[in-house]
Amino acid sequence: MSKRPADPPVSPGSGLKNRSRETADDDADKTQYPPEMGEFEDNYEDEFEEEEEVLEAGDEDDEEGGAEIGGKSGGGGESMEIDQQVYMPSRRVLGKDEILEPDPTAYHMLHSMNVNWPCLSFDVLQDGLGDERRAYPQTVYLVAGTQAVRAKDNEVTVMKLSGLQRMQQFNNRTAKEEDEDEDDDASDTEDDPILESRSLQCPTTTNRIRASPHAHHAASMAETGDVYIWDLSPHYRSLESPGTAIPASANKPTATLKMHKHVEGYAIDWSSNPRDVMGRIATGDNSGKIFISTRKEGGTWATDSSPLKGHTGSIEELQWSPNERHVFASASSDGTVKIYDARAQTKKHQLSVDVSSSDVNVASWCRAVPHLLATGADDGVWGVWDLRTFPNTLKGEHVSATASFTFHQQPITSVEFHPTEDSIVSVASADSTITLWDLSVELDDEESKDTGGVEDVPPQLLFVHYHKDVKEVHWQKQAPGVVIGTGGDGFSVFKTISV
Repeated sequence: MSKRPADPPVSPGSGLKNRSRETADDDADKTQYPPEMGEFEDNYEDEFEEEEEVLEAGDEDDEEGGAEIGGKSGGGGESMEIDQQVYMPSRRVLGKDEILEPDPTAYHMLHSMNVNWPCLSFDVLQDGLGDERRAYPQTVYLVAGTQAVRAKDNEVTVMKLSGLQRMQQFNNRTAKEEDEDEDDDASDTEDDPILESRSLQCPTTTNRIRASPHAHHAASMAETGDVYIWDLSPHYRSLESPGTAIPASANKPTATLKMHKHVEGYAIDWSSNPRDVMGRIATGDNSGKIFISTRKEGGTWATDSSPLKGHTGSIEELQWSPNERHVFASASSDGTVKIYDARAQTKKHQLSVDVSSSDVNVASWCRAVPHLLATGADDGVWGVWDLRTFPNTLKGEHVSATASFTFHQQPITSVEFHPTEDSIVSVASADSTITLWDLSVELDDEESKDTGGVEDVPPQLLFVHYHKDVKEVHWQKQAPGVVIGTGGDGFSVFKTISV
């Protein structure tokens, strides 16, 4: 089942993936960002001014009335009534004359970036800057696919976001505090964040894009049903070493896989198993078919002649097991999650569990504890499942989620386990929020009962971040706690004080 409206968007800020494109009045949902939020400065403005539109969060000429970087309020100097109560975006829509400002004391880092065309999907690229990075400024490499009004304007973009500073209130600390915290001695600079990008030609809208865990390659599902393989190495090197030339041939897909025969799809995932370092992907389409494709010596790709079947609805998500080479999970609009073994001669699933009475949009396999799988559905419910209970369905027994949450009241558009913490999960919803959760919080914990006066807040909810029309969220695995989201208003990069 396709999750894009028949008519194309009429503006870069229009809706993205998911049937929940209908949003509240745009004029009633303008976001004003505080002075502490950095805006992106393009070092290659003359060369790439057509590729990326930079959001000047502090431009006093901004039509939304942003504040100056120096901390002075923009606009005509009229007094403004400020409501400092906790605002829950998922529970109330902003009024016509209301604006929403994030609390700067809740973030270690917060940046926003606008682009020419909305991105349905993106992924974080592995970089050579080291793991466990905690010092500021931070740097993030991304690959994203666009949803342009005209098909010929679409592209796959490789981005480098550098100079990501922490919030100002954390810059004024003593040397002793610096030493005791996270080795943030480089965070005193006042330089603005910088956006650099390289674009590859893409003939149509990208429904989903995923970066290879083994190399600077990506695979994307197009709305035409084709699967494109991209070699991003030249573009990454160009961003890493400015001045490096990119051959014209590198700006096109290295391979186009057509096994889905023009049936649109959204599900795609790379195997992370070391034995699949050459490249192995699973892809699923709206007809319920799943194909396995493997890269051979010389760069060619081979796809299994017959698909894996079993779902009665569209395949919405595929996730390879982090520890079993041939095992993967699929989530579908038929409300089930199924476990497959790619070696099975029958081409059918081994296990199936009823997860939701609505579409299961997204899933995430826990890397830290491989028997845990998180799912998110169209009814706004997301949960965590213990895969060790799935075989009970073969005995006719009912299987329930280990944890299930109904906090969100609109479709879940993205869910992802923290890369190293088995209890931390990020969730994105069509209610324009990114929420962070800690499943280890006990219900009887006295401290967890304090919800700031807001009702119906689960104690496991750590943080709520507003991001208009958010569609996908990922952790930066090499920089603990850094979260990136994409939506109708571009990208946001943040790190909270709670994770």
